[in-house]
Amino acid sequence: MKRLVLSGCLAWFLASAALAQEGKTLTLNLRSRVETSKESGRFHAVTKPTQWQAAETAIIVCDMWDDHYCVSAAKRVAEMAPRMNEVLKAARSQGVLIIHCPSGCMDKYADTPARKLAQQAPPVETKIPLKNWCHLEEAREGKLPIDDSEPNDDETPREKKRFYTRQIETLEIAPGDAVTDSAEAYYLMQQRGIKHAIVMGVHVNMCVLGRPFGIRQLTYQGMDVALMRDMTDAMYSPKQRPFVSHFTGNDLVIEHIEKNWCPSLTSSDFIGGQPFRFAADKRPHLVIVMAEDEYKTETTLPAFAASHLGRDFKVSLIYNTDGQRNQIPGLDVLREADIALFSLRRRTLAKADLDMFRQHVAAGKPVVGIRTASHGFSQRSGTPPEGSDEWPSFDHDVLGGNYQNHHANDIPTFVRTIEAQAKHPILTGVSGEEFRVQSSLYRNTPLAETATPLMMGRAADLKPHEPVAWTNQRPDSGRVFYTSLGHVEDFKIPAFQRLLLNGIYWAANLPVPAQLPAEQNSK
Repeated sequence: MKRLVLSGCLAWFLASAALAQEGKTLTLNLRSRVETSKESGRFHAVTKPTQWQAAETAIIVCDMWDDHYCVSAAKRVAEMAPRMNEVLKAARSQGVLIIHCPSGCMDKYADTPARKLAQQAPPVETKIPLKNWCHLEEAREGKLPIDDSEPNDDETPREKKRFYTRQIETLEIAPGDAVTDSAEAYYLMQQRGIKHAIVMGVHVNMCVLGRPFGIRQLTYQGMDVALMRDMTDAMYSPKQRPFVSHFTGNDLVIEHIEKNWCPSLTSSDFIGGQPFRFAADKRPHLVIVMAEDEYKTETTLPAFAASHLGRDFKVSLIYNTDGQRNQIPGLDVLREADIALFSLRRRTLAKADLDMFRQHVAAGKPVVGIRTASHGFSQRSGTPPEGSDEWPSFDHDVLGGNYQNHHANDIPTFVRTIEAQAKHPILTGVSGEEFRVQSSLYRNTPLAETATPLMMGRAADLKPHEPVAWTNQRPDSGRVFYTSLGHVEDFKIPAFQRLLLNGIYWAANLPVPAQLPAEQNSK
């Protein structure tokens, strides 16, 4: 019997080796986070096509158990598993080593060739000792962006105990695969000359990072590591900080990993099509583009989004490169946007970059503009530099505006809602009383005929009064909301926060919240 088991193990080894010898190359689109400048705290999301040799690559499947004390988590594993299995089949066919790691279930696989394959790999000495669990390294990564101290998001939580018995059966364990839940995974990869590891599975804020075959451990050992970000899930409850959608919690942890540990990719790199998305994830994708030097929206808008938008939106933040005003890395994410918020000032971009904005508009997608977006794509005078492009008609054609400079900064500005528009959803919760803002008053009269003003402003006692917030009906039916407010001090005014939040929800065709999400979280 022992000889048969060893012969079976050898057959699996040879089958895998034969595939590895084919010398296939993987082209992976690895997304990293690169700081806009040292210690800015702002990051570009940069995707770089990268080639790895399949024979030097392993996929590690982390804790895809058949059940869990969190029923919601178990259901998400089951939902994700069919596509994951297709990824594993595609990777396997190209010569990638598949290592299944259902922790705590080794007894289930004790006599299988896959388990024997992992066990036969000889231990290796490492400069950094291998650990059974790699804890949060606060000096390197800070704190996690979510509170996962009570992560169960079930309405009726089960008792916290072991419900799993094996890896979910949807995932096939094929000849040449290995099964382990320990540092054997690293030994096996060293035996095979594997330099690259793709980690998938659950849970991204816990086991995916901390297990002995997880991201921290493999990074410490100097391997090239990547997370398959659409083939993972977090253990996070929206009842915990930062009080956002479960799926926004996923995004925040993935971003944390991209900043501090390794790049990520999606399953599309192996099987094509769109990346996997959980059926319950209904969030519109809001892309916020910030490239202006006057009002610090690169600070105020991310803080606003973190406080108010994480429950109902997937948010991507795009910044221009510090010191390079016409370079905005990561604009390709606009292709995925359902709605975009623009805060730019007099940028003349490369035509291919400006075309990203044009394509968003041409697709009839919603646009929200703030303050200098009215002159976001045009120079004050002259022609753009060679190789650059501009869009001076954006203000009129898209926003419905008519920007003609502004009143002096030292003249106080007061704004009020237009009584006839008081019941418009965008004015929900916005006081009908006049209030002061710090933004100087833009001259926009007259607006395009397609625009509908919602609020008016005055520069002290000067006339005429000017529209400061409006909607615009584009020919393509795409929704537009614009406000000429947006000074850094305006973001401290609840009425302005409410106006901007309502405008974003309205443009996305979502019901406007009864109150600011941050106010709900404080209760």
